[in-house]
Amino acid sequence: MSIKNVLSIAGSDPSGGAGIQADLKTFAARGTYGMAALTALTAQNTQGVTGVHAVPAAFVANQIRTIFLDVRVDAVKIGMIANAEIAEAVADVLRLYRDTVPIVLDPVMIAKGGSPLLALDAVDAVTYKLMPLATVVTPNLPEAAALLGETIATTREEMAAQAERLLKIGPKAVLVKGGHLDSEDSPDVLADATGIHWFEGRRTATSNTHGTGCTLSSAIAAELAKGAFPAEAVAIAKTYLAGAIAAADTLTVGTGHGPVSHFYEWW
Repeated sequence: MSIKNVLSIAGSDPSGGAGIQADLKTFAARGTYGMAALTALTAQNTQGVTGVHAVPAAFVANQIRTIFLDVRVDAVKIGMIANAEIAEAVADVLRLYRDTVPIVLDPVMIAKGGSPLLALDAVDAVTYKLMPLATVVTPNLPEAAALLGETIATTREEMAAQAERLLKIGPKAVLVKGGHLDSEDSPDVLADATGIHWFEGRRTATSNTHGTGCTLSSAIAAELAKGAFPAEAVAIAKTYLAGAIAAADTLTVGTGHGPVSHFYEWW
């Protein structure tokens, strides 16, 4: 069987822990060939973001169109979008492929250190332009609340209810991640046409969690490219991420929130 090709549409993280860099590492770790269309350049390290330079929306669209004109794309992951204009440009291109290519949307809004990565006026564009195109959407609790214009969920019941409300906007499946819950566990909940599915997980005692959202969504995209159904892809991706987090302290990258170990199965 041929190696599957996965395209990431996201921003760059020069420290290598999140964004395009994390996506490409994850694609490789999951046995797929990674490609990248950049939406923004960031100046950041493990302590935070000091600057964002958005790529012109027309050029973002040109990158994506050029890939599709030449390369078989087996799945797409969308990460940092930066602004409404880019969201609309990405949606205009991907609308042509929504029925043939799985799309994973990670609605990145805030960096691990608290810096905003999505303009406030872009939330509606992400919600109503990109979400309906997605096979799986992967918001964390603050992102799910922002997409819905609601308060942040604090219980499993509220998580599941928000996942179901997001599903009504149009994606095929919604995975609300419970990493922000105040509990010893880190459960995620998937809502799709078949109902509600829970994915349990134990927390690992580490501060090195930079890029976990990017890594999970990219792993899901890789598994969808290989033919997995959404629930199966989520289960595989969550197991992979748990291992990458557990091995994160074997890396010594920066003095803040360090990255996970994407290649822990090989190193």
